[in-house]
Amino acid sequence: MADLNRVFLMGNLTADPEVRYAPSGEAVGDLRMAINRRYKGRDGQEHEEVCYVSVVVWGRQAETCGQYLKKGSQVMVEGGLKYEQWEKEGQKHSKLLVRANRVQFLGGRPQGQGGDDESQREGRAPAPADRPAAPPAPEPVPEPPPAGATTEMDDDENLPF
Repeated sequence: MADLNRVFLMGNLTADPEVRYAPSGEAVGDLRMAINRRYKGRDGQEHEEVCYVSVVVWGRQAETCGQYLKKGSQVMVEGGLKYEQWEKEGQKHSKLLVRANRVQFLGGRPQGQGGDDESQREGRAPAPADRPAAPPAPEPVPEPPPAGATTEMDDDENLPF
């Protein structure tokens, strides 16, 4: 029988990502997510429950998460479940986490998070190339001639051919 271990989660980060480096030099990022579920109970009342999930992401993706994500950022994570067990001070511990294959940033860039453009750091307006282009101005539409007036094309003598 074939096995399948695939998880898709969408939620918000409950803390800034924590990025560290393994002895091999590879980046490892820890993300903590909250996924809200709203439902109507048998009593007819709206209920909400929150599921907190730990996510581990590796490599360049971990570094990118650490650079661009903050507490409250909305993300979608695709990956698989991983069960970890360890013993600390004689106590056995375990946790189920998600090992991310892909982290997708959702919700756009938070306020105040521009690029590293010098003008943005200094509080100046961005250069024209950085500003969104203004929509083109509509071409003026000529007004129709008053009733009974002749135009160039009405007079046979003024035909261009």
